[in-house]
Amino acid sequence: MHEQFKDKVILITGGTGTIGSELVQQLLKCHPKQVRILSREEGKQYELLERLKYPKNLRLLIGDIRDRDRIDYAFKDVDIVLHTAAMKQVPLCEYNPAEAVKTNIVGSQNVIDASLKNQVEKVIAISTDKAVYPTNVMGTSKLMMEKMFINANWTSGKAVTKFACVRFGNVAWARGSVLPLWKKQAENESRINITNPNMTRFMMSIEQAVNLVLKAVELVQVGEIFVLKMSSITIGELGNMFTAKYYPDKKIAISVSGDRVGDKMHEELVDDNDRTSYILEDKDMYIFVPRFLELYGVEQDVPQYAGFTKIDTIGRYSSDEHINSEKIKSIV
Repeated sequence: MHEQFKDKVILITGGTGTIGSELVQQLLKCHPKQVRILSREEGKQYELLERLKYPKNLRLLIGDIRDRDRIDYAFKDVDIVLHTAAMKQVPLCEYNPAEAVKTNIVGSQNVIDASLKNQVEKVIAISTDKAVYPTNVMGTSKLMMEKMFINANWTSGKAVTKFACVRFGNVAWARGSVLPLWKKQAENESRINITNPNMTRFMMSIEQAVNLVLKAVELVQVGEIFVLKMSSITIGELGNMFTAKYYPDKKIAISVSGDRVGDKMHEELVDDNDRTSYILEDKDMYIFVPRFLELYGVEQDVPQYAGFTKIDTIGRYSSDEHINSEKIKSIV
């Protein structure tokens, strides 16, 4: 899989975030010609540069995906784009919906336009299970991003660029996720706060998330959505698991604050549009290939993917039906 990155110029939007920075570290091992980071925060860029010991083929670009001119400049001579930049926090997106639109929708369109203009080979965007039947601003904006990236494959004439998405669940220990928050609460206040103990969430490790992105680069052909077959857990059990693992000799209280605005009781990984796609699977993941003939009147052959089998349909894939505490325990 790593051969595909050798001698390539790779750009990562949001490259100082949890997933972005881990992608940078993994890609630098693959002998790329250059890895570029485009992000807004110079402090995080400098910290990453220090941590990685100043690799000669790493370039740090200060910029915002909302800025079309900056994006266009940054994408020159780029072969592969990994689009991780986004507004991700549900409460902040609810309070600032226009800003979420500017970043997650307008910014993503800027990424698409710059990729087409600069003839980037492959572009992979990170989406979320919250884009499936969304009930909040963040999920809705990510659903729009998915639609835009799929559409970009067939509305640009004979462009060479291939666009696809990966759909994440909750990434354990990612910046802004619940586990580092609980760690801070437990150490400073001897308590952790949960919203609703009966709420369920899909969980994946940082390693699984990064590998899904890299696998998507390998497999992308035409507007796919790549989804890992994830397990889930209740928030209450996750809290108990966390305190038992990290504070077995310390009494940690668990308080319940109630649901936040925009929160769903359970998440889903697959929606009705996915079910009308060409569906392929292996033991670890699904690939959903849009039916472009029905969408855009474009004839297509069903792509082939080594090791994957075509299936006729897929049932409901909800977090309340895929609870597996043992699998989650290994990534907490």
